[in-house]
Amino acid sequence: MKTTPKIYVALPAINEMELLPLCLECIAKQSYNNFQVVICVNQPDDWWKIEEKKIICENNITLLKKLQSKDKNTYTIIDKCSKGKGWKGNNKGVGWARKTVMDHIAACAGCDDIIVSLDADTVFNEEYFTSIVNAFSSTKAVALANPYYHKLTGKKAEDRAILRYEIYMRNYAINLLMIDSPYAFTALGSAIALPVSTYKAIGGMTPKLSGEDFYFLQKLRKFGNIIIHNKEKVYPAARFSDRVFFGTGPAMIKGNNGDWESYPVYHHSLFANIKDTYDCFPQLFKKDCETPLDSFLKEQFGENIWHALRENYKDEKHFIRACHEKIDGLRILQYLKQKQSMIKKSDETCLLENLLMVYNRLLKFEKTISIQDFVFSECSIDLLDDIRNYLAKIEEALQKKKITA
Repeated sequence: MKTTPKIYVALPAINEMELLPLCLECIAKQSYNNFQVVICVNQPDDWWKIEEKKIICENNITLLKKLQSKDKNTYTIIDKCSKGKGWKGNNKGVGWARKTVMDHIAACAGCDDIIVSLDADTVFNEEYFTSIVNAFSSTKAVALANPYYHKLTGKKAEDRAILRYEIYMRNYAINLLMIDSPYAFTALGSAIALPVSTYKAIGGMTPKLSGEDFYFLQKLRKFGNIIIHNKEKVYPAARFSDRVFFGTGPAMIKGNNGDWESYPVYHHSLFANIKDTYDCFPQLFKKDCETPLDSFLKEQFGENIWHALRENYKDEKHFIRACHEKIDGLRILQYLKQKQSMIKKSDETCLLENLLMVYNRLLKFEKTISIQDFVFSECSIDLLDDIRNYLAKIEEALQKKKITA
């Protein structure tokens, strides 16, 4: 008889005395009660010697002591914050914290058990763990990139920034879904789950100072399919934060200062170029042909990648898979960033034209918003929220239709 998997929550925490209790409360209320929580309280060890960072170290020690008093059958605490135990050298950041927690879980959990990656500022409903177990029981996927939704705070600056950032993320994901990209998922460290067997099979997480969730999911996608639809969502906090080098918090800070250059609304024509290149893969297995990405790929690799792939993969199926692994999520993002400036259209125009494209292709999808003359920096928060919600509705419909990436 198949046993029910145990869920192991992988939870890094730094300076989280305020928000972590809300996350732990959500965990305690789960209808699926076969779980263990592993928390890594962490910061660089040299922060103890930096006056403006000592307050974070002291906050961590207070949190550590509070956590250590909890039921040890439910909570495992990893101390990477006490003097002499914090991160040293370049081995630091949320990537190392996630890796440390997941490595610990992999060493003690069963192969059929499930790692659920969370952040301390994330909340979710009582059925979240159950939905994860059910998702893996009905598919052979190697991971879950769970749907997300940022709840508004009532603070004008935070809400405007998070809505603008979420519009960027959802536009990106929708366009990848529209072209049937293998990398059509959103990477959030607070919204990832995977079986322990998968974690071991891929050799664990490769730590990064930031963006470890993006690279981790990309590594997982090259190993197998990723679930992208779930009726349960996670709700990360919308807050200004500089504890990582890029991601939601830093994007909100830059955006609040009027700088959205790193987070544009990519135009749908760029994704069409990627799709046209995908469509060339069967022909490229036989011989070279022109693709819209040729100049970009030559800049990136300095060689004819198709010839090398044909030499290494002798059947069309494996050749096409190798092409997708070569032109992976990172290369797609690099291509979009390089070519967006050549579009010569504002973010507002790109969004309008993207929505028209989606509406025209999804003929039965209800058209519920009008953004003909809006400007991001001047429109109301209510309109930004309407746009975000409309994009979320489109993304969910596409995810539900696709289920896995």
